[in-house]
Amino acid sequence: MSVVAAMVESREAATYLRRSLPRSGPRVVSCRSIAGLQRQFATRVIEVVVLSPRHHLWEGARALIEGAYPGIHVMMYGAYRVDDGDLLLRCQRAGIAAAAVLGVDDPVVGDMALRVSLSARRRAALAHAPRMLNLTEPLQLEVWHTVLAEADRPLRTEGLARRLGMTREHLSRQFAAGGAPNLKRVLDLARVVCAAQLLPNPGYTQADVAGLLQFSSASHLSRTAQRVAGVGSRQLPDLSPAELLTRFARGKTRSRL
Repeated sequence: MSVVAAMVESREAATYLRRSLPRSGPRVVSCRSIAGLQRQFATRVIEVVVLSPRHHLWEGARALIEGAYPGIHVMMYGAYRVDDGDLLLRCQRAGIAAAAVLGVDDPVVGDMALRVSLSARRRAALAHAPRMLNLTEPLQLEVWHTVLAEADRPLRTEGLARRLGMTREHLSRQFAAGGAPNLKRVLDLARVVCAAQLLPNPGYTQADVAGLLQFSSASHLSRTAQRVAGVGSRQLPDLSPAELLTRFARGKTRSRL
């Protein structure tokens, strides 16, 4: 499961962040060193990094993210003084995605972090997908939103069917009704889109991304991208989620059950 990486100034801030995230959402992983933050990038899909500007490793963390993982958004969360205007302005110019104030935004800091997360940007980029893919029924939309939210791990039709209390065959038929795509293809599309979000980051190789998304190999990722979008994995960094969706909708929507 994807995570929120946090390097905040106090245990209190970490607790507020953890409590304000939904139970079904990503969990918080606290990092005590730059090496620890790097390990999180290497082993998990990070939705967003939450940093406190007064943390003693603030500059090192920002340098790591800017240099190796610029596609992962950073949110500020900490206590500010009345004379911190210049600090906030510098952070805005540096591309900080959001800022929360410790002691003020504590009940909603998790929600603020999720608004700028990798998953939120994926949902926004594919907001028009139900119309393009003929997903109109409540079941189709429920499954689509689940698949999109959990694109960082290999969902299976059987698992989704168990959640919904139906057989794999019934779910596959219901999802593909009315000219909608084959469910197995949609599962692959979501993971390929997630891969395309990660691959532009210099800190990730194709093998890294394949491992994070639990493909068996970089070649497996490339074959999957070819099936659902007609491109190899080397082309994915140059394609937006919307472009991948368009390629998918042009004739890559069907496969054998």
